[in-house]
Amino acid sequence: MKAVILAGGKGTRLAPYTTVFPKPMMPVGDMPILEVVIRQLARAGFTDITLAVGHLAGLLLAYFGDGTQFGVRLTYAREDQPLGTAGPLAGIAGLRDAPFLVMNGDLLTTLDYGALLAYHQEQRPLATIATHERVVRIDYGVIDSDRAGRIVAYTEKPTLPYRVSMGIYLFDPAVLDLLTPGAYCDFPELVQRLLARDLAVLSYPFTGYWLDIGRPDDYQQAIDEFERMREQFLPA
Repeated sequence: MKAVILAGGKGTRLAPYTTVFPKPMMPVGDMPILEVVIRQLARAGFTDITLAVGHLAGLLLAYFGDGTQFGVRLTYAREDQPLGTAGPLAGIAGLRDAPFLVMNGDLLTTLDYGALLAYHQEQRPLATIATHERVVRIDYGVIDSDRAGRIVAYTEKPTLPYRVSMGIYLFDPAVLDLLTPGAYCDFPELVQRLLARDLAVLSYPFTGYWLDIGRPDDYQQAIDEFERMREQFLPA
């Protein structure tokens, strides 16, 4: 199965670390976070992987090579100019044969990628987005009032649940018809194009562990929890 890992971002929120280091190369335990992702994908059967690279790409190529040591075939799609998160897909060969996975290269999760693929193949949408629940706590009493100013409800410190994208997608090859080679496009825009055409986009709710390593605090959390949960991320 084919997968594309987005590894070309500058990781500005993790500066100054990422000034001289690609964010997917940031280590957790004894390996880069991207190696954890690649090993997880290989275990799930995604052995044909393309890395979409840009910022400090040479370091990624030097470390991962052709992927042999990780049990996968690695190829590289280099951006001459930023194309967004979805734009690079239009220029990657071999994506029109079967559904393919696309994900960010800086995620720490226990998601079963094989189960995600099986769900996508069973339901047959154009796109499946892995999602995770987040809860926002409002630290104040929330007032609802009518036009006359009369209070009709008072809720003390409510919590607001919502679902977020995990940065992991399964796409049908037909999605590529909505992209233009060399043109900038982010995933939110691509999803909006699908929805505007009334094409099926499904959520795959996941309740296990997921961490987007975007800020220094997240990175420290990833380091701590990888050591504690290593067998869950990379079963022996």
